[in-house]
Amino acid sequence: MGELVVGIDVGTTKVCTIVGEVRETDVHILGVGIEPAHGMRKGMVVDVNALSAAISSSVHKAERSSGYEIGRAFVSVAGGHIESLNSKGAVGISNSRGVQLGDLARAMDAARAVSLPHGREVLHVIPRNYSLDGQVGLRSPLGMLGFRLEVEAHIITAATASIQNLEKCVEAAGIYVDRFILNPLASGDIVLTATEREAGVMVVDVGGGTTDLAIFVDGSVWHTAVIAVGGQHITNDIAHGLHLPFELAEAVKLEYGHADPRAIDPLDAFPVQPFGEDLPSKVQRTDLAHIINARAAELFELILKEAKRSGYDSLLRAGIVLTGGSSQLPGIKTVASEVLRLPVRVAQPESITGMADALKNPAYSTSVGLLKLGLIMDVEDDRRKAIPNGASHPKVDIGGFLRRAFSRLLPGEEDEV
Repeated sequence: MGELVVGIDVGTTKVCTIVGEVRETDVHILGVGIEPAHGMRKGMVVDVNALSAAISSSVHKAERSSGYEIGRAFVSVAGGHIESLNSKGAVGISNSRGVQLGDLARAMDAARAVSLPHGREVLHVIPRNYSLDGQVGLRSPLGMLGFRLEVEAHIITAATASIQNLEKCVEAAGIYVDRFILNPLASGDIVLTATEREAGVMVVDVGGGTTDLAIFVDGSVWHTAVIAVGGQHITNDIAHGLHLPFELAEAVKLEYGHADPRAIDPLDAFPVQPFGEDLPSKVQRTDLAHIINARAAELFELILKEAKRSGYDSLLRAGIVLTGGSSQLPGIKTVASEVLRLPVRVAQPESITGMADALKNPAYSTSVGLLKLGLIMDVEDDRRKAIPNGASHPKVDIGGFLRRAFSRLLPGEEDEV
């Protein structure tokens, strides 16, 4: 048996609630509720009542399909307010048995003690690597003898008001937020292979309102960012260029869209009815492709700029892994490869069973990833809190952030998750 977990992916275009059982080898999906999102723009709340209603509807659908009453969940977060930085923390070691879990926790607390502007809060603190008495690049120094322990940590921060607004919407739907999880961490956990994370890879989650990215090197997160450009911006460009209502432009994008004009037959055309026209007119697919290509190229230029700003662009030996709903756009992989000059693959959630057919799609990478990564984060926290300083627990690799989830019981009733 695994652990029953609930994740709520609150995106700009959809709200997806999943009830799943996290097991050693897979995630068994027990219930799904998908609802169009209202009240979100570029990953941020703009209408509390509309978003609360969308979340509530998504939750009720998941409850009906799973047979479970949902009381708590892990919730995704993105938006332009997300920022990240790297920090170091050092502590002295006096235990004759070597480094213990309590020492790792103290080092992480020291790294976490950074000065933040008013109105910002820490969302995640992720260990990158440790050093002990000058021996650098340690994955887990547990049990090792030394006098000075230092940790390099990646710290992700968010605007307090944005987090509080999102939490208010979730709680208005009757759900307690177990924790907020940044989108690319969740999607990266479910779509990246261990080999890619070790070699150096950037996961790029192209959603409706934002594009979220995370750089993994040596098995851990080294950089994260959110770019406030997504699939809706492509749709807006189509609506503007072809003089169409937004809903029709979205339908045109999904049915005829392609990001590489070279792959389109110059004679291909399709009918649309622009504003002010009594009869449909024909549009060349190459014209549509040029509109899409311009925005897609701009997006990947912004991603390239962010990778260079991080300083880790030369470490991406495994290239780029694209996921998210907009990564399904034909030709976008080609554009990404040409702009970034790196190998690119498009990924979707794997190792999922049960009601999984609808979720084996790049659009649901964050949704599925919330279940597994949320449980891993809780296990990490619980073990840090449960084991006092000086206690020995050699089987726990606290530096291995993205490792398999351990089975445990969440508090609450058996029929409530």
